[in-house]
Amino acid sequence: MATWFNGQSRLVQILLLLPPGINWIVEILVRWSAFFTTKSIPTLFVAVLVTFFGLAFGWIDLIWCLLFRHLIFAGTK
Repeated sequence: MATWFNGQSRLVQILLLLPPGINWIVEILVRWSAFFTTKSIPTLFVAVLVTFFGLAFGWIDLIWCLLFRHLIFAGTK
């Protein structure tokens, strides 16, 4: 899911991150997918935080995605 999200156009990424409910679901899917791919501690930490406090991280990730085309600690390498 993380590679799919990062491969989308910036417009699609922003449209998926704008609505609060959809934003939370997309973030959970992308974050856990990124964790299972990278197995890094920062990715795990942010995935757990987003799972419980995802609505607050959504707006931060919207701005991050505008700047860098991926979510914080969810970029694929």
